[in-house]
Amino acid sequence: MDTRVKTAAESAPERARALQPLLDEHGAEMDRRRELTPEVVEALVDRDMLRLLLPKNLGGQEIHLLEYCKTTEALAWADASVGWFINQSNVSSATSAAAMPHAAAALVFGNASEGLAWGARHSKSKAIRVEGGYRLSGTWSFASGGRHTRWLGAHSAVQNPDGAPHVRYGRADDRSFLFLRSDAAITDDWHVLGLRGTGSDTYTVEDLFVPDDRAPARDAQDERRENGPIYTIMSTLLYASGFCGVTLGIARRLFESYVELARGRHSRASANAMAVNNAVQREIGLLEAKLSAARAFLHEAAGEVYEAAAAGKLDVNLRLRLRLATTYGMNEATDVAIASYRAAGTLAMMNSGPFERRFRDAMSASQHLQAMMPHIEMVGRHIIGTDNVIQHI
Repeated sequence: MDTRVKTAAESAPERARALQPLLDEHGAEMDRRRELTPEVVEALVDRDMLRLLLPKNLGGQEIHLLEYCKTTEALAWADASVGWFINQSNVSSATSAAAMPHAAAALVFGNASEGLAWGARHSKSKAIRVEGGYRLSGTWSFASGGRHTRWLGAHSAVQNPDGAPHVRYGRADDRSFLFLRSDAAITDDWHVLGLRGTGSDTYTVEDLFVPDDRAPARDAQDERRENGPIYTIMSTLLYASGFCGVTLGIARRLFESYVELARGRHSRASANAMAVNNAVQREIGLLEAKLSAARAFLHEAAGEVYEAAAAGKLDVNLRLRLRLATTYGMNEATDVAIASYRAAGTLAMMNSGPFERRFRDAMSASQHLQAMMPHIEMVGRHIIGTDNVIQHI
């Protein structure tokens, strides 16, 4: 197990803030390359950013969920793709490791440089139960950060050899499968609006054998061997919390760029300089309130959920409160990003300026499932008392 990385002197958010100058310096190049630069990857490993949520008995940090939100926010303030990759990899690695046999988890995640990337689950893959494991076939997309991890994964329902659904624990068996990137065929198709640096390629495996000990049912309590608060919260809300932090970081940076612009620019659309324009002053005040309120709600809900999980008292009400905070926060952050971009006028269009790339990142982040309004509707149904089907919140 790799223990060369020393993190005790600084908190995770402090380590993230220390990386900001480097991420700023490499941001445009990572956007152009559609992947992180080697210097950034090395710095992330050196600052132990890939093991934030990993179990301590595997060399991980298991940091508090509130600290985790602050960390993804601080990274995304400097570069959204880095923040996105770090959240995706940390949650994927930690929740997988928590449901794997210790020896297998140590083999995959025991080194500070090991991350995990995978694409979204869909219904067209096939995992056939065989002696000692599974034969996996399928194609998955959006493997964020997959160019910088040795390990990829995929989600799939499991079938018996005769094609019937495989049943375990009284329900249809659904698993995540971990395998080496070298075992997959990679399609370089990450040509997108924003979050370009994540290099979220498509990948395919065909009849790949994956052993039992690398096929966890991540959120199934029957298989979870780690009982810390992070693992009780489970993957969906962990992803949502980290991605909300990312969108808040992007929005904060765009908003700060707007404020800086207002301090020294005279808009051609107004007789007054921006700094003394009442409309600009009002908008800046309201945007600060909007962003700060969304952040405070996220931090409050994340803290409540973590403490309840630690005490063994996490219930559906607190889960839904965090779901509301994360979805609301991502949408409020998007609104702030849009307003800041529009306020910059034609300057916002310039590649050389502080707005264009980050605005593309903000718009791309806003399209993620975690920001979708049906989550808010689910919370509304719960508050009203309408029948709800709640899964993995």
